[in-house]
Amino acid sequence: MAEIKNTQHHIVEILTDLQDHPLMEISESPGHLLLLKLWQREEHLFGSRITRKETRIDALRSEIFNLCLYFFTFHVFFFTILSTSSSVTHDTGSCKKWWIPMVLDLSVCVMMVFLVHMKLCRYWKVCGELQRERMDNRALTRCVQELRMKGVSFDLSKEPAIGNRMKSSSVEIKWKPLTWCKHYLVTLCFVGVMGLAVPVCRFMACV
Repeated sequence: MAEIKNTQHHIVEILTDLQDHPLMEISESPGHLLLLKLWQREEHLFGSRITRKETRIDALRSEIFNLCLYFFTFHVFFFTILSTSSSVTHDTGSCKKWWIPMVLDLSVCVMMVFLVHMKLCRYWKVCGELQRERMDNRALTRCVQELRMKGVSFDLSKEPAIGNRMKSSSVEIKWKPLTWCKHYLVTLCFVGVMGLAVPVCRFMACV
């Protein structure tokens, strides 16, 4: 009998604890329950958007890598063919026409620089959007956790700090050109190779 009474006492304590639990309080409060459901739905939407942006970033990174591979592979074959043809024909006519391979190489370079720069712009734009989505998701998650812990004592007028951005520091503004160069290093490398095309083409055609 004593064991049965102890068991019943424990059951009563558990039921009392459950009734006092914040989640139980929320389930009994229509306003808090509705707010919790709305925030959970927003959490799910944030997760979906973050996943899509991460997939997009991976795809852009792969496209940029392929463009770099095509760019340097083209120049390897281009300069190999140019060197071979100039070594076979040792006449002044080929030297006078050095501008023909130069124009061809510059045309390809301009097209590749444009494509890779557009991909890089899109890449960093999506990265920025992903960072903002993660910040907003963290702010929302903190509010959801606070609501679950406080229960009905949670202030319904409180809203997650979504959309509030920290102001850029003076150091970041000061070094903005350096940040730009770091972001678009691939474009700068392509432009550097394009600048070398003129002397290299003339040297190979006239050597």
